[in-house]
Amino acid sequence: MKMSGGPASINIKITLLVIAIVIAGGTLYYTQMLVQQLQVKERQIVQLYAKGIEYVANTSRTDADITFLFENILKPIDFPLINTGPDNKIAIVNKYDIKDVRNINYDTSLSAAQLENFFETKAEEMDKVHHPINVTYKDSVVLQRIHYGDSDLIVQLKYYPYLQIVIAALFIILGYIGFSNIKKNEQSNIWVGMAKETAHQFGTPISSLMGWLEMLKISYKDPDKVLDISEEIDNDVEKLNKITYRFSKIGATPELTEQSVYEVVKKVVDYFQRRLPQSGRNVDLTITGDKAVCAELNVELFEWVIENLIKNALDAIENKEGKINFDIKAMRHHVEIEAIDNGKGIEMKRRKDIFRPGYSTKRRGWGLGLSLSKRIIETYHEGKIFVKTSAPGEGTIFKIILKKA
Repeated sequence: MKMSGGPASINIKITLLVIAIVIAGGTLYYTQMLVQQLQVKERQIVQLYAKGIEYVANTSRTDADITFLFENILKPIDFPLINTGPDNKIAIVNKYDIKDVRNINYDTSLSAAQLENFFETKAEEMDKVHHPINVTYKDSVVLQRIHYGDSDLIVQLKYYPYLQIVIAALFIILGYIGFSNIKKNEQSNIWVGMAKETAHQFGTPISSLMGWLEMLKISYKDPDKVLDISEEIDNDVEKLNKITYRFSKIGATPELTEQSVYEVVKKVVDYFQRRLPQSGRNVDLTITGDKAVCAELNVELFEWVIENLIKNALDAIENKEGKINFDIKAMRHHVEIEAIDNGKGIEMKRRKDIFRPGYSTKRRGWGLGLSLSKRIIETYHEGKIFVKTSAPGEGTIFKIILKKA
């Protein structure tokens, strides 16, 4: 069980960062390309406007011709535009009806002289972005200069990708912080859960040893009974060694050998059968099925799975007469093991959650037993483990599928 990210995790992060940069750069480039195209279109409109003025000036057209021409040119213009003299000055006669300025908001409370300064300053600002277009008479004398700026659409397009990048960056930062906190919490829960699981695993044989020692003190004068107790003590010591071996194998690749599935399961069942009376539980723990079928197993880890299933079944049984049965079936290409109990059952919506690390229905549980069992069966033994059937109040059937040896 690896607790930290490796080179693969770093490579994924770098790849995602590169993709994000490419997307941001592509968005910025495409938007700026659209801005440039729109700016060309607006300059063409201003040039058309300037050519119109030149045409009227060079051919001495009437006011009616000017009105007709500029009503069709000026109406579509939605960007700021200022007409000045060749010296970039503007003369305002009526500040309430300024014909040489379009699409610029101004304060009508200003005097004519103040407005002239205001518009001349605006013209200078626009000239920094776009060169003004000259209106000439007979291609030599400059009559007017047309100053223009970007429309609202172009301004919005210019800043839109930056706004988009900022929002995306904030989203990524918040997402990273959120996922980092979730990951830290999960790792913390797993570490705490592993500590609890370790204590839980060692608790059973240690409690049993304490019980045997008390019986040994009482029965020390009976050699036969002492011999039986010593054998059980040996079993519990062996159990402690197995638990140590199991935890040492987490994260490593365990060695698989051909084993009788029935015998491995029976060994765990026998261990619990001898200790159930001490726990005060009236549970009938049995094993049935094919005794000859074999599978590639790591005995210590597979026994851990069977123990977890038994412990979960014992916790789930609320009846006075509890039943737990392991049924082993030899199929054509695989072995099926069903763990059947008459406990309180599992709700349909909770069936997938029970294998998730940290999920537990027990007040003092840490939800690692079935999660570890799933890892042992599916990762180490390349098999499957799942809830075959379950109903509240009727019990549960867990099914394990292993490859036949």
